[in-house]
Amino acid sequence: MEGSQALSRLRRIISLGLLCAALAAAPAWAGGGSAGSGAKATVSTKDYDLYRSGSAADALPPQPASNLLVLMGGGIDVDDAFRAMIAKARGGTASKVDVVILRTSGADGYNAYLMAMDGVDSVESIVLKTRNGSSAPEVLDLVNRADVLFIAGGDQSTYIALWAGTPLEAAMKAAVARHVPFGGTSAGLAVLGQFDYSGANQSVTSADALANPYNRNVTLDRSFLNALPLMAGVITDAHLVTRDRMGRLVTFLARLSADGWAGWQSLRGIGVDEQTAVVVDGDIATVMGNDDGAGGRTGSAYFLKPTVAPTTVKAKTPLTFRSLQVEKRVAGGQYNLATWPTESPYFISAEAGVLMPYPY
Repeated sequence: MEGSQALSRLRRIISLGLLCAALAAAPAWAGGGSAGSGAKATVSTKDYDLYRSGSAADALPPQPASNLLVLMGGGIDVDDAFRAMIAKARGGTASKVDVVILRTSGADGYNAYLMAMDGVDSVESIVLKTRNGSSAPEVLDLVNRADVLFIAGGDQSTYIALWAGTPLEAAMKAAVARHVPFGGTSAGLAVLGQFDYSGANQSVTSADALANPYNRNVTLDRSFLNALPLMAGVITDAHLVTRDRMGRLVTFLARLSADGWAGWQSLRGIGVDEQTAVVVDGDIATVMGNDDGAGGRTGSAYFLKPTVAPTTVKAKTPLTFRSLQVEKRVAGGQYNLATWPTESPYFISAEAGVLMPYPY
């Protein structure tokens, strides 16, 4: 028995050692909330910090002929989504590109990760600390010259508070008009629809939202980046399956209808899970994920469309909202965001505050 226990302990030690070695050898994944390398900012003011990696000169690739939008669901970043943005910006040429990351917390967490990708000339991470920073000439100049523009994870309420209605928002919209590949992850995803869950108080769970659609934490906004291509009528949510957020996404749609922000017929929801990106090129959204270590890919995204108006949307009253059409796509799957077709749907309902059947 003692020999068997010793052998078992030895096996556990060896397994732990192999795991540690594998982790040490693994690539350095960037994260939306990553604090970064610890390096000092290239430029630091009371309004913003700038972390630059690579060349300060303008790379000047050709302008893309069409838009590319990346909706990333948080957690570990999806390499192929960033590669798609870089490739779109390069336009099939050997040109290199300048990537600009916008955030209100963290530091240079994306810099080394993106500099390691083929075709990147520079990465400039801008941490906006005040609303005044959104009018700073150097910030606006960098955004105006960006070849790829991405919003990191963090706290979307600060993005709305510091960026909405500023010259920075105007510069972001102008970049999209120039077909600069654009996107965001987690909180960065939350602000890409016409309507946003702002998280202005604190995060709301599906259970609390379904139990009371007017819970103080169900905070919606329509003041920021509300005219991106194919995002009309859309509200998004990240970490969808991992944090069980389908119920609150359904609640957001019900509130938008009940509050008269849009008719139920035009409302849409896009829920993206962690390690998943929805890459929208032209009208077509392609779902991308990471290697899952078992020969497959992570990734699931959900495209919601109401089929009837919500029945009961009242304060301190459980939600009833029936027959929402869901189109689920996993890594490699596609969906047309121009037409939102009915192809392989299933249907979910909120019945007196209970979401049914299993929504994922």
